[in-house]
Amino acid sequence: MKRHRELVGVLLRCYPVSFLVLAPYAVFIVPSAVLNDNPQTGFIVYLVGLALLGSISVETFGLLFGHPDPRWRQGMRQATACYPRIYPVARLVTLTGIAANIGGALLGRGTIVAQVSGDLSDTPLAMLCALFSGWGTLGFALLVASHLSGRLSSAKLYCWLALLVGVESYVAVLTARSAPLVGLVFFVAATGAVCGVLRLRHLLLWTVVLLLLWPAMFEQRNTIREDYGVVVDTQVTAADRLRLDSQLTVVAKVEVPVDLGQPKGVDYLRYGLVPRMLDPDRPPISTGQQINQYLGGGSTSAFNFLLLGNIWFFDGPVGVVAVHAFWAGFVALLLRWRGRPGPARLTLFCLVFSDVLLWSGTYPDSTIGFLQHLMSAVPVFLLLWLTRRAPVGRDDRVPLLAGAAR
Repeated sequence: MKRHRELVGVLLRCYPVSFLVLAPYAVFIVPSAVLNDNPQTGFIVYLVGLALLGSISVETFGLLFGHPDPRWRQGMRQATACYPRIYPVARLVTLTGIAANIGGALLGRGTIVAQVSGDLSDTPLAMLCALFSGWGTLGFALLVASHLSGRLSSAKLYCWLALLVGVESYVAVLTARSAPLVGLVFFVAATGAVCGVLRLRHLLLWTVVLLLLWPAMFEQRNTIREDYGVVVDTQVTAADRLRLDSQLTVVAKVEVPVDLGQPKGVDYLRYGLVPRMLDPDRPPISTGQQINQYLGGGSTSAFNFLLLGNIWFFDGPVGVVAVHAFWAGFVALLLRWRGRPGPARLTLFCLVFSDVLLWSGTYPDSTIGFLQHLMSAVPVFLLLWLTRRAPVGRDDRVPLLAGAAR
């Protein structure tokens, strides 16, 4: 059994991007299309095939330069041996991210009202919270690194993960938006499986739990939206909202690529690398609202075709292949360049999974989000560097192994 888990772990680390692409479609979206006799099921499979063509080809080519070692945990202990303060840093970053997430929601950032009105809270405190918006993901990455290094037990890691999900559930109540919660749960399960801290059955279990809880979550979300004065379409049921296959196949009849004035070139740099407090007059970007208006809706709502559908919509079939090939190569470098990834590379890996490649993300806005979170991670990388110490030999790893038992 242990050898079987090691082989599964190696396979996931050989093809992490392909796994992230395939998992939601194999577990839920394609089965939903088949059960509901979606006439565009073939189109969905075609899109997934294009994405896998890009990721699998690059990830397979990367194997020519070395295979992931099945002794993942031992290698991670060695890679993180020179970061004795990694768990305190992880704890600080996670708690800061939680505070910023809750604070931003209380101040109106990310709420359904802000999404509908396009009005961003521009108070100094709200802007400060926005600067730490990606620290939840950073904290998760450092907690995983702390566990793999032997400085954080499995029980404590699971408590931290439960806290992150619980906080996001509370934020979902404050913002009346459930999509970030669903995205976080999938990200934690999928990334945890690739990193070897969660098993594939956890991904299936969490999917079932979300499906069972979804009707109650949907009703609660609608109630909160009505309390905010947002018009709710009562004709759309919880089951209808789960038809992600239908959401994706809306794009099947569109002649692509389409130009809606979506972010391009310098926009990525302006919105991704420059904090809003230094550029307060720039208009907000919402590709979801642009798509909704293109489909005949108003500017007070947003719509996307899921990640694959959005890439198809804006960049066509070549774009679907190219985007996934690029990020597959980037992730392969993060996981295998010069040995096991240390905390910084593992953090970048998690940011790619949570921002750029998450199946529900709105492309290309998600790429801007990645750049924003990358900039916000700079102080964390600096803190890790300041607390780093030079390795002193094999004996330096002894406290790590002993710490795993604490």
